[in-house]
Amino acid sequence: MSTITYAVTGMTCGHCELSVREEVSEVAGVEDVEVSATTGTLIVTSSGLVDDSQILHAVDEAGYSAVRVV
Repeated sequence: MSTITYAVTGMTCGHCELSVREEVSEVAGVEDVEVSATTGTLIVTSSGLVDDSQILHAVDEAGYSAVRVV
């Protein structure tokens, strides 16, 4: 298992969290998604390697932008 944290901008409420969670959950290999509008974080747990571009695209599809936290 691998866990990666992203900083997401633009989220303000539970609906924002739900939108991001739904989009990111559809990425192949993603096992768990934790999203917090309060902290502006997205934590993705995957069963293997997941390409950052796929996660970032999913966040973009939800209407937000993200960067990987190193």
